[in-house]
Amino acid sequence: MSTILVTGGFGYVGGRLAARLLADGHHVRIATRRAAAPAWAGDAELVTVDWRDGLGALCQGVDTVLHLAAMSEVDAVRDPVMALDINAVLTVRLLEAAMAAGVRRFVYFSTAHVYGAPLAGTITETTLPRPVHPYAITHRTAEDFVLAAHDAKRIQGLVVRLSNVIGAPADNGAERWTLLVNDLCRTAVTNGRMVMRSSGMQHRDFVPQADVEAAIVHLLATDDWGDGLFNLGLGRSMTVRHMAELVASRAAALGITVPLDCPPPALGENAVPLDYRIDKLRATGFAPRGDIMAAVDETLVFCRDHFSRDVR
Repeated sequence: MSTILVTGGFGYVGGRLAARLLADGHHVRIATRRAAAPAWAGDAELVTVDWRDGLGALCQGVDTVLHLAAMSEVDAVRDPVMALDINAVLTVRLLEAAMAAGVRRFVYFSTAHVYGAPLAGTITETTLPRPVHPYAITHRTAEDFVLAAHDAKRIQGLVVRLSNVIGAPADNGAERWTLLVNDLCRTAVTNGRMVMRSSGMQHRDFVPQADVEAAIVHLLATDDWGDGLFNLGLGRSMTVRHMAELVASRAAALGITVPLDCPPPALGENAVPLDYRIDKLRATGFAPRGDIMAAVDETLVFCRDHFSRDVR
């Protein structure tokens, strides 16, 4: 069986994806700097990686690279220069190593925020990217190298622009609790109260982890990647306020009463709709299930099991 290399394989999205691939029977090589592997990774091949050297050996015998290792948006704004080095330069190093090693396919996980901020209106893959945050700018830079290699037929490249991923991590080692829904769920079970700093009128496209996993499994099963660029979201949006209300209602279903403090909209403030189109992805035969409630529930349960105190 061919080998799939997953970088960032113990991260928030990467951990869930690596666990899914292992469950499906794939041989998964995980590049990591983490000292201890979580229980779910028992069947994975773990390789300690030095991003400055040894990437050629890391790619030997690999059929497909799934590259998710990146600096977070929080760290990127603190150190934009390092973000450029990690998110862009090291991606190019890995891409070059993969091509030199004869890797067949290279999948790069980018972000919807390459289109700008805030995201609003109709967004397709032909929408002109105008990133404004170091996290998005550096991902956009890396995208171009992957797509250029794909266009030159040096490797089969794929860029996936993720919207706002929600759902429980594979294990407690994935430190992404600053993400909106993760933060809401953790706050609900630890503080017994959710306090929003804004009216929550902004729209976001939320996509469950389960749909991200299913989409990647679907794309890996085909070589029909076209121009190598896909938006990956749910294809419908909801307001942040609506999401917070959903978290509160699902927490109540678990027996946790969570008051929601949300300031009213400012005078003249209106919700600007977002239509994050995934028509290209749908055209390949994929359709997300879109079970937002299940994604919220699993995140709340994870937080209850790992972080909770008695807040009832």
